[in-house]
Amino acid sequence: MTKSFKEALKARRTFYQIDSKSTLSDKEIRDLIRFAVEHVPSAFNSQSTRVVLLTGKAHERLWNIVKDALRKRIPAEAFSKTEEKIDGSFACGYGTILYFEDVAVVRSLQERFPAYKENFPVWSEQTDAMHQLAVWTMLEEAGMGASLQHYNPLIDDEVRKAWNLPDDWKLIAQMPFGVPVAQPGPKEVMPLDKRVFEFTD
Repeated sequence: MTKSFKEALKARRTFYQIDSKSTLSDKEIRDLIRFAVEHVPSAFNSQSTRVVLLTGKAHERLWNIVKDALRKRIPAEAFSKTEEKIDGSFACGYGTILYFEDVAVVRSLQERFPAYKENFPVWSEQTDAMHQLAVWTMLEEAGMGASLQHYNPLIDDEVRKAWNLPDDWKLIAQMPFGVPVAQPGPKEVMPLDKRVFEFTD
């Protein structure tokens, strides 16, 4: 049954236990991502977010890149635990969505609007975050589970090299996804009266 936006947003959680199945065809996944990229807003209509979908061997290659990068930094005796986490929570999924920001666009806006120079990098990452939430929520609505990972900047150069991506693309996040095989635990929520305020005059 189709969830409303509010229901999907409420149900959206971080799923670490996923498998390599998908409730959507590859075309439906692409269409979902393209819909988000077309309709999510951006500051000054900059449209600076770039999204890369990895499935199949490309998905596996990404997580091998992550493990290779971490293997150089984590003591050998501790690496097996890291490898187990990556293989059991991320690499085991159906695919991974990579989120980038095109810093060439950001630089161009800084040059055109110097009064806002310091703001554009911040606004750029806010735009990227909106894309992440939109895609994540639509994946949830489709019965998929996902999480958001940040192995950047450790893997940035290898990722760009692997798929011949522009140097100006800054990797922001990685979103592995697949069909959930277990539900996440309870989520702690701060009292809303400490987070939401209202004034009428």
